[in-house]
Amino acid sequence: MKKILKSQISQLWKRINQSYELFIPIEKDNKVNFSMWQEGDQVNLEILKTNSSPKNIIFPQTETYLQFEKNGKKINMESVGGKKEAYVLFGVRPCDVVSFNLLDNVFLREPVDRFYEERRNKGIVISMACSDPEETCFCSAFGIDPENAVEGVDVATWDMGDKILWMAQTEKGKMFTQSLKDLLKEATEEDEEACVQLKNNIKEKVKNLPLSNIDMKKIDKSMKDLFESSIWEDFSAQCLGCGSCTYVCPTCHCYDIQDFDGGKSGERFRCWDSCMFSDFTLMAHGNPRKTQKERFRQRFMHKLVYYPNNHGTYACVGCGRCIERCPVHIDMVKVIKKLGGEL
Repeated sequence: MKKILKSQISQLWKRINQSYELFIPIEKDNKVNFSMWQEGDQVNLEILKTNSSPKNIIFPQTETYLQFEKNGKKINMESVGGKKEAYVLFGVRPCDVVSFNLLDNVFLREPVDRFYEERRNKGIVISMACSDPEETCFCSAFGIDPENAVEGVDVATWDMGDKILWMAQTEKGKMFTQSLKDLLKEATEEDEEACVQLKNNIKEKVKNLPLSNIDMKKIDKSMKDLFESSIWEDFSAQCLGCGSCTYVCPTCHCYDIQDFDGGKSGERFRCWDSCMFSDFTLMAHGNPRKTQKERFRQRFMHKLVYYPNNHGTYACVGCGRCIERCPVHIDMVKVIKKLGGEL
């Protein structure tokens, strides 16, 4: 295990920025999001969750695939998607790291999304344990330990107040750590004991969170029973169909392909889409889900039933962003408990 004093952390960022694009939680206009670091930026590592997940670094909200230009009777086309520069994501919370693994299940299966694959391969992910989980967190329901390193992270870190403890987890992480050996010092036995105590404190906090008692096994019912449940009518009646929940969700991955026609030139691009929108999967004959009830049901059935049936894990990491952002206070946890017959 390594360590670095917080008083030296800006030196670390400068060093990383020499070889990589560095994305880190930056505070701007009273919001914190993962942004490309520049010297002088207001970094906020204390905030538990960024306003939006860092998903947009590996799966951008909009991404141009192809640019084309008409020259007489000829059309010149150029592929422009993907990620060309190596980058580092610093300070990703465990729930968001796990969300990357869930996206991998979708985009790295055959046929592989080459642009997504390129972005994933170019990145180094550095996680940071959640020292102070919030009341809207329920990641433990999905087997995520916010105090530990999770699968898929290259380097795990822990905020110890005056210092950050650092532990490489993958070969990529070990090579990266080696390149910073003059800045990272060996952690002492006291440092490691303090880290164990921090982990125990986090674990106790998670146990006492108001949403920590979710039992996902209670919704282990037949697909037919869940699909025909009466709860969809009740909850969807409140839903505005604004799509806020899907846009802050770290695991939502639906997208649309659009063409921009600029006359003699144009481009083809991908942009996020939402199953909560009335024109989602719109086809020539119309929309297969005509009511808000059907669209609302699709969102939750996908996360809790369809995705698990295909990949063996739920398509939710319990970050709680959807609970915080919903303008009419629709609660993911209440839906889960209602499906399980608890409410």
